[in-house]
Amino acid sequence: MIKTRVIPCLLLKGSGFYKTIKFKKPTYLGDPINILRIFNEKEVDEIMILDIGATPSNKGPNMAFLNDLASECFMPLGYGGGVTTIDQMRMLFQLGFEKVTLNTAAVEKPELVSEAAKRFGSQSIVVSIDVKNGMLGGYEVMTRCGAGKTGRNPADFAREMEQRGAGEILLNSIDRDGTMHGYDLALLKMVSSVVSVPVVACGGAGSVAHLREAVEQGGASAVAAGSFFVFQGKHRAVLINVPSPAELEAAFSS
Repeated sequence: MIKTRVIPCLLLKGSGFYKTIKFKKPTYLGDPINILRIFNEKEVDEIMILDIGATPSNKGPNMAFLNDLASECFMPLGYGGGVTTIDQMRMLFQLGFEKVTLNTAAVEKPELVSEAAKRFGSQSIVVSIDVKNGMLGGYEVMTRCGAGKTGRNPADFAREMEQRGAGEILLNSIDRDGTMHGYDLALLKMVSSVVSVPVVACGGAGSVAHLREAVEQGGASAVAAGSFFVFQGKHRAVLINVPSPAELEAAFSS
């Protein structure tokens, strides 16, 4: 039985799911309810829903709509996007979400991570770190769906978030997002080597071999992917396609 968690990461915008390439060119995937039902049937480990329209629009989570999504989902469910207050987190947990992900707020209001961990427990607080390759080398933490520069080093920032109580780091490479060319293993190794909490690799998966590389070479504790689970073939036709447990077990045990 495979122990590595494999997590579909679904991008919400308005009332639909989309997939981006390098945080741009969003492709419409379909109705979220239908897509979640398919993932229910595939019996995936958990689902992460990230609203990519909330923070850029300065909007909070759409609780009524998220309630509809949570009612259709029969697996552990996480949400991120526009979360800036403890009250919003409490409402999300009441709706049935098991994890809340903080991204921009973790940079702009880091004390929110500390307070959330104390209120709800570290196991339910995820800090998502979006990282871009610098023009002169190195990495930089970005906010606001890749539009906001921070000047922060991802390893230093991840260490601070762990100290503040984050129970998990979702590490996303902007430059690999949607490319299906593999994870940024150097980035993964840099961050996973300085924190003890689980690091979830995101950005670039295109095969089960990439999932294995993230764990064995990058030090990730879990793997998340978008395009790999929703596109099929070189023309990127939309088709929910999750590797079978047997395929995943073979990839991680070979």
